[in-house]
Amino acid sequence: MKTRRLNDLTGRAAVIAALLLSACARPLEENTGEVVAEAYEEKLHRSDLRRMIPVGTAPEDSVALAKAYMESWARERVLLRKAEENLTERQKDVEDRLRSYRISLITYAYEQAIVQQNLDTNISQAEIETYYKDNSKNFELKDNIVRARWFKMRENDDRVLRRTQELWRSADPEDRSRLEHLLAQRGILMNDTREEWIPFSELQQQVALHPDNPTDWLQRNNRAMVKDSVGTAFVEILEHRLKDSNSPLPLVAPGIRSILLNQRKLTLIDRMRNDLFNDAITRQDVKIH
Repeated sequence: MKTRRLNDLTGRAAVIAALLLSACARPLEENTGEVVAEAYEEKLHRSDLRRMIPVGTAPEDSVALAKAYMESWARERVLLRKAEENLTERQKDVEDRLRSYRISLITYAYEQAIVQQNLDTNISQAEIETYYKDNSKNFELKDNIVRARWFKMRENDDRVLRRTQELWRSADPEDRSRLEHLLAQRGILMNDTREEWIPFSELQQQVALHPDNPTDWLQRNNRAMVKDSVGTAFVEILEHRLKDSNSPLPLVAPGIRSILLNQRKLTLIDRMRNDLFNDAITRQDVKIH
């Protein structure tokens, strides 16, 4: 019976939406208070429904919104009634939890306002370095990492490959310039992670480097030419750090800065709480017997 009644009500959504649109320009107190849906002892009025539809909504969208909201409202009430019928009084007693939740929300909002107004966010390099030294065990690497430079050539001419290798191995800045010019002519991209540490395993996904023992290989090599089915890769390891050694400071500095900021935040909140409590004790607003 109630399902048929709900269907009848939702079938009138177009009429309700039209009424809503005409009512949007009128003050709320002029609303007729027409009931548009009922669930047990509770009623949903047209004024309640109207608040859920933004002013200026197209008529066809208003119909969809009205129908969806009425059904959602009714479904919630059905579920609530079923819960109230089947839960024990103790299970239904949520007052303490609501009060605790309200206290948490309000105090959290106040603490965040205090932090926003008073937290010093300037973390010096010296502070970061001190934390890094004092907590070095927390920054041990879980993988080998490298800073590297590499490029790939699809070239079958051995003379070009030999010339490329000569320029690539040379320490002469002019040869470096010649190599870059040669690569540019062929539209070959030079990948350079000089400013960024990457896991060695990530580099291995880019080039066909598959040593049996990557840790040993990195300690013995800083250059490699490797071939695969599509060409030749020229790889230069600019710097490396081995697994279980300490992470480079630049790699972990952003995380250390976040840690130090959080410590300051907690200290600020703790000091604020103590100051407020002590002040309340002094003013005799709080008495502990």
